[in-house]
Order: sequence, then C-alpha cells, then structure tokens
Amino acid sequence: MIRFTDPNRNEGVINIPNSVDVPFYVESELIINPYLGPNSSPILTYPPIDKGCVNRIFIHNPGAFDPEGDSLAYELVQCAGDGGVPIPGYTFPNASVSFSLDPFTGDLIWNSPVTPGEYNVAFHIKQYKQGRYAGYVRRDMQILIGQCTNNPPFIETVSDTCVLAGETLTFDVTNIDPDQDLVEISAYGAVFIDSLVGGDAATYSRITVASNDTVIGRFVWDAKCHHVRSSPYVAQFKARDVQPVDSISLVALRSTIIRVIAPAPTSVTAVANGNAIELNWSTSPCAEAIGYYVYRRINNYPGTIDCPCDNGAPSYTGYQLLATLQSIDSVNYVDNNYGQGLAIGVEYCYLVTAFFADGSESCASPQTCATLRKDLPVLTHADVLTTDATTGSVYVDWSKPTELDTIQFPGPHEYRVYHSSDFFGTNFTQFAVLNDLDDTTITDNAINTVAGPWSYKVDLYYNNAGVPTLKGSSTNASTIFLSISPTDNRLNLTWEEYVPWTNNTYDIYRLNPATLIYDSIATVSVKQFSDTGLANGTQYCYYVKSRGSYSRDGIPTPLYNRSQILCGIPIDNVPPCATTLTVMSDCFDNSNFLSWINPNHLCSDDVLKYYIYYSPQDSSVFERIDSILDPNDTTYLHSNLQIVSGCYKVTGVDSVGNETINALAVCVDTCRQYVLPSVFTPDGDGVNDIFHPCDSTTAVDYQETNCPPYKNVKSIEMKIFNRWGKIVFETTNKDVLWDGKDLESKADCVSGVYFYTCKVHFYRIFGEDVQELHGTIQLIRNN
Repeated sequence: MIRFTDPNRNEGVINIPNSVDVPFYVESELIINPYLGPNSSPILTYPPIDKGCVNRIFIHNPGAFDPEGDSLAYELVQCAGDGGVPIPGYTFPNASVSFSLDPFTGDLIWNSPVTPGEYNVAFHIKQYKQGRYAGYVRRDMQILIGQCTNNPPFIETVSDTCVLAGETLTFDVTNIDPDQDLVEISAYGAVFIDSLVGGDAATYSRITVASNDTVIGRFVWDAKCHHVRSSPYVAQFKARDVQPVDSISLVALRSTIIRVIAPAPTSVTAVANGNAIELNWSTSPCAEAIGYYVYRRINNYPGTIDCPCDNGAPSYTGYQLLATLQSIDSVNYVDNNYGQGLAIGVEYCYLVTAFFADGSESCASPQTCATLRKDLPVLTHADVLTTDATTGSVYVDWSKPTELDTIQFPGPHEYRVYHSSDFFGTNFTQFAVLNDLDDTTITDNAINTVAGPWSYKVDLYYNNAGVPTLKGSSTNASTIFLSISPTDNRLNLTWEEYVPWTNNTYDIYRLNPATLIYDSIATVSVKQFSDTGLANGTQYCYYVKSRGSYSRDGIPTPLYNRSQILCGIPIDNVPPCATTLTVMSDCFDNSNFLSWINPNHLCSDDVLKYYIYYSPQDSSVFERIDSILDPNDTTYLHSNLQIVSGCYKVTGVDSVGNETINALAVCVDTCRQYVLPSVFTPDGDGVNDIFHPCDSTTAVDYQETNCPPYKNVKSIEMKIFNRWGKIVFETTNKDVLWDGKDLESKADCVSGVYFYTCKVHFYRIFGEDVQELHGTIQLIRNN
C-alpha cells in the first residue's frame, strides 16, 4: 500500500466542513502475484482538476490506462482524511438530477451542479488481472463550479470498433458548439502515448479550419501485432469551447472502445489419411503469439464470421475446441478423434486461431473440411429386433467399402463382426465372420437386450500373401437404450446412443392395449419425452425409433434404428406444491390468523389434509402444532399466545402421504408494544394509583381496566429520577408497579415531574431486540 497525506486542503471546499483543517489523503494498492506475472498501477492521463458551470452537465474522465492491459473498473468513494478515514460530514456534490460514476468507462457525470464553488470528489480505479483483483489507485480531485451563460459543446456518437493488426483504423469525430463558439479538440488515453503502447501510437488532429464552430477531428492508428491484447483500449475525445479569460470554458467528453485483433493463420489445409485427418497451416503473422487453438464441427458452417470483431471461434458457429498447441511453431495437427478414429461418411470441418500470453485470440482461419475415404465398412444399423433377457436380438448392417484399393489390399476379403454389452465397445468379442464384401447384414441373436445397450464394430481383413490381415475397423455404433422415470400421472422417457451418423429425430411408440400394436405418439429432436395424462398404477410400454443419416453421398439414407421395449407404471410421488400463505397478527387478542389457497385449485388434485408448523424464531427448526383434516378448510387461528411473533409453514398431504417439501416460511413480528403513561395519581382513591404500562392510544384515565397489556416483552430495565437526578425507583418487573413512593425512604414522592429511562427487551423472530425509552412522568396528588 502506497499512501500520501498533505496536512491541509484548500479553504472553502463546499462539500467538506472546515476543509482548510482537513488533511488531503490519497493511496494506491498494488498486489504482486507471482502466478499472474508483472503488475503496474493504472496510469491516469487526465489532470485531477476540472471546471464546470451551474445548471450545466459536468463530465470528467481520468483517462486511465493499465500498462499490462489489465481490466479497469471504477468506484465512487468518499474523500478521506488522515489515515484514509472518511471525512466526517463529507457529502457528495449536490445535483439537480444525479451525481454518478460509470463503473466501466470511468465517466464522472454531474447532472447538474446547483451551487457555485469548489468541490472535492474521489474515486477508485481498480484493476483486475486475468479476472483477479490486483489493486487500485485513488483519485481525489478538485472541481471548480462557476456561473456562466454558455452551453457546452457536444460530440456526436463514436461507435466502438475493432481493427486487425497490420491495418489502419481511421474515423472522424464531429464536435459542435451550440453557441457557435470556437471549439478546441483533444484526445486522451494510452493509444495516443508511444511509451504506453510500445510505439506506433494513434494520432488525433483537426481537419477543419480553426474558426469553425463545427470541428472534425480525425483519428488514425496503424495497429500492429504488439498492440494485440485481450482487454480493449479506450480513447477519450474532448471538445472545449473557447471563452474569454474571465469566463469558464465548458467541455464535452466522448469515449470509444477499440479492440486490436490478430490476423488469422493462413493456408489451412485438411487431408484425409486412413481414419484420421491431417491439418497444416502457416505460422501466425504475429510473432507475439504463443500457440494455436484447433476447432472442429460436423459439416461446414454456412454463414460468415464477422472478423475482427468476432474473433476466435464464435459460439454461434457451432465449432468446439478440439486441441491446444502450445508453440507458435506447431503448425500441424492430426485429428484421429483422440485415438478412437474418425468416422467414414462424416464431413469434418476445422478452424485454427492463434492465441497470446494474456489470453487474447486471433481471428479464425477460413474453415476447411475433409471426409475420410470409404475404404472400410460403415455401420448403418444397430437395431433392436427382440427385447428379452436371454433371446434378445439386434439387426446389424453396414455399407461396404466402395473406395477400397484392391490392388494394395487384395482379396479374398472377410468381415469380422464384434459386439460389446455397453455403449463404447470396452469389451468387444467376435461373434461372426462373413466372407463376401457384399454380405453386409447379420442378426446378433440370443443376447440380453433388457439389461443395457450393445455396441458393434466390423473389421475388414484382406489377403496378405495368404495370411488374413487387418485393413481397418469401422467406427463403433451402439443400440438406442431407453430409460423410464415414473412420476405422478406421467412417465419421463430418456434414451442414449453412440453412433457415427447423425440422428435428427426420434419417434416415440406406445403399446395400444386394445390393438396390441405400438402406435406412434410423438416425434422429437431431443433425447427425452414426457408422456402425460396417464393413470397411476397402470403399465405403459414404449420403444424409440431414430431417424438419421451420414453427411456424404453413397451411404443409404435415412437410417432407422429402434431401442429395446421398456414398460413403466406412473406413481404418485409428487408432493402437493406450496401455495401462498398469509399470516395476520391480532395484537389485542394475542393470536395469529393463517390463510392459504387449496393446492387442489392450482397444482394438485388429491390433497386430503394440512399440517401447521410453527417456530417462535426465524430458524430452520419448526414444530408441527396442529393438522386440518378438511382440504377445503384453508384457515387456522393460532390463539392464546404469550409471544405473538413467530414463523409458520403450512404443508399439504395427499392421498398417498406425500407432503409438501418446499413450503415457504412466513414470519410476523408486528406486535411489539410497551407504552408508559405520562401521568398518574397515587392519592389512594383507587383510580390510577399504580404506575404501569398502558396503551396511551386507547386508555383515557389509565385505569387498570382500560390498559391493554404489553406485547412480546421479554424483560425491562427501568429507572425513575427526580429533577435533581436522584433515583427514586428502579425495577426489572415488566409491570413496573410503582406506587409513587421513594425507593429508599418509602415516603410518598411529592407531586411534580419525574424522569425515566427504560430498556425494553422484546422477543423477535431473529432473537431479541432492545429499545430504549426516555420520558417524563407527571405525578399528581389530589390530597
């Protein structure tokens, strides 16, 4: 932490009481984290003194910049005195509309000053390195507000923009003065300072004549690779109307965000080789890059990517990160699907980007696509024919290799077919051999299709000098496996499969008990479906049929495959929902009245009774205090309470015992009452002889019968003093019961005014609350 203190501020600062005797204090915090690299404090390029006018919008921006390109955020704080303690009595400047600080741009906007004079304001510029807090700089600045008749100039909107490293960004900024005063223009920010951007700074210059009240400034920046970074640059443009020496010039500020993006890697190629695709590209044109990202999707993206503003592989393209290469010299990658092999018949498309040490990413390369040669069998069906634990069967089919080089891989050929009782082929065993390239179908019999899915692959063998030799394998494909989750009047169906083709839709079939035929009841594009409106306790049976295809020609389409048959029985396992509970306290009858809505009218149909839960405090521990057996009775009176505050829950219970599990607690805490009268007459006439708590809004003569009791009082600590400060009575009795006699002498206290202090401890839902009462008592004796 770096601190600076000056013993005195300027005299007469309006929003700092006695400012000349108040120290000036600023500080900076710089956090050094060895895991995040070097760190420097933000640099402020605009001076900490500015001027404005009454009834005119005032704008100030510090022009902050972080040398390492860290993100900056702004927070308005109070001016501090000695030791960084907020100045007592400090107030933010009075505004006719608002006084605020934009947390992202750093624009301090005062709309608008009310009183002329000098003001001090302060704010923190906080930095975040790779998303982690890394310190701040405090600016404590002076603003001089005067009286003036001119209006500030204004700057037409400047759009945020992006520029590709190696290109020149040029745009014009229009500055206009409504009073037709001469306008001076300037600009601030790191982009204009060579030392802050590593050279090749931007320029901003006037391109209209000096006497013109409409001034156009031209921004020019030759962006270079060393300007590339993840956080944007901010350029602030300033327009000032030129006024006589004894007048106040007003300014306008406008900020724009500029992102510098690296150009994409070029010359990207994709070549199929066996069951893999080899990618190659040229080295990034930016030597500052440290590696590459490789992205992949199935089938080409039909749109265009808006580079440079949409750098990387935007999510809307559907590309997913495939690989990260940690060297700028690594300009090739072999995609073999992480060792599993790519699928024949699928078009694979790729993008390549370069990335930098701070996390920034270049534009994406043009996409390039490739498809494997069809020189191996391509599975097309893994279709469940029979659902049974011992006699189940699956139909397996594949498309033969039509691009096989029979000179290099001569016949005779054979297919060896494997199955595994899972999705991924973790335990493949051979179950068939076929000796004809045109023989591409087989049925896998006598297997358990109830317990789980089955996956398949087909190996192709050729004749290598009389020895059957493996040419390669198809991509694995599994059956669809259906699961059912029963609930109230509903069966939730989900399924999964792992296949090399793309399934686009799924048809849901349900057994018709009248015809014993499976009818199609729905078509979906996701792997889930809820069959609703079912009868609890009744069995329903289903299977799912997928419709899919490969993305290349020469393979049959569409491809239909079925799951196993699975049955389920809906059960009522859904508790009644929570409904809105209302609790009203009756402070006079010491009761709480509960009312709610019957869940059968909203979200249930079989609520039979309710349970009432209560807790005297706001806690998770509730006690069931009662039940209501009539579902149409939706009220409850909790009466004869010693403590009226508390929390309640009401749950519904249905016909099978399901109870609401998400009932919200409703708490009441309004009956806190302890009123002390201001007069009493201890003269022995039997009327108002004892001083005790009383509700002064209802009691007239403070007779015992007209004083409602206090509410929710746990204890008190009361002391009564005479006019010389001597204690004449004290008690912890909640009823007080002072008879007007002196505590020590037991003699009658004389008529007059007495003073009291009373700490009242109330029961509260969060525990206990203490209120201090102070007042006077008029003691009157009529004899």
